[in-house]
Amino acid sequence: MSRKSAPRLAREQRVDEILAAAQKLFCEKGYEQAAMSEIAARVGVVEGTIYKYFATKRELLLKVLEHWYEEMFGDYSRDLAGIHGDRARLRLLVWRHLRSIRDYPLLCRLMFREVRSEQDYHGSDLHGMNRRYTQFLTTVIKEGMEAGEFRRDVPLALMRDLVYGGIEHHSWNFICGRGKLDVDRVADQIVALLCEGIAAASQQDIRQEMQRLNQIASRIEKYLPRKVKA
Repeated sequence: MSRKSAPRLAREQRVDEILAAAQKLFCEKGYEQAAMSEIAARVGVVEGTIYKYFATKRELLLKVLEHWYEEMFGDYSRDLAGIHGDRARLRLLVWRHLRSIRDYPLLCRLMFREVRSEQDYHGSDLHGMNRRYTQFLTTVIKEGMEAGEFRRDVPLALMRDLVYGGIEHHSWNFICGRGKLDVDRVADQIVALLCEGIAAASQQDIRQEMQRLNQIASRIEKYLPRKVKA
């Protein structure tokens, strides 16, 4: 049994080494500028060894991104377990997504621009992992709806698209190397917009609310004992 497991462990270790080196190089240079020969050199093997495990550079990129997602799944599950309150959990997910963009802008750029736009993405393992990734958010929002903390009349898919689409658009300049990304501030702003909305209360809204309260008061008065005249 040890003879059979040793080659398997050696293969897994080699794959992990290649993925780690490739991820680092992709983060430093981007996909186009990263050469398979340089990845091999960082691992300490010849270039042909890389192709023994990954047929193309794109296949290697996809596996790097899959490995990255797997790491995030563990982090998200662990961190969410320690947070109480649906709004706080929502804020954590928004903040973690922003932090991933801040820490790995080139990987995010590759995911947003190079991977999702290609025909081999939809239905792929990576596509499934991305759906699993966004499921963290929709689950938290659904739980908040059921608890009465979030309104129930907004489709979950729309909320998901607003969050991730909004973050992607807002951070695009940073991803392209222009400007900075204040993770804490933007996370607070996004959550405030999602939970509180942007419509200010109008005078008509206030009058309608006062009218509603007066009607409630009138109904209550009917059940109060009347004073007897002297």
